Amino acid sequence: MTLGQKIRKLREDNCMTQRELASVLCIGEGYLSKIENDQKPLKRSYLTELSKFFKTPLKELEALWLGNKIYSLLKNEKTALTALKSVKEQLTNSNEN
Repeated sequence: MTLGQKIRKLREDNCMTQRELASVLCIGEGYLSKIENDQKPLKRSYLTELSKFFKTPLKELEALWLGNKIYSLLKNEKTALTALKSVKEQLTNSNEN
């Protein structure tokens, strides 16, 4: 699931329109639509507000946000999966120390 898909699900599960959620976040309805369709990135600063508003764990939203950033960086790279394996090893090693 992408961050945009998660935001749409949270909004729809709470019977909100895009206009209503855009108003809560103080952003345009069109911009929110692009975020939900993964055409525009969401600023990290909005994650805390979304977490509080929808009573959703911030860590879950942050993981999806970071996943979107990594995907956008690697999506056109032929060695993306190899690079991700390398990153996983590095993170695992750094967490063990």
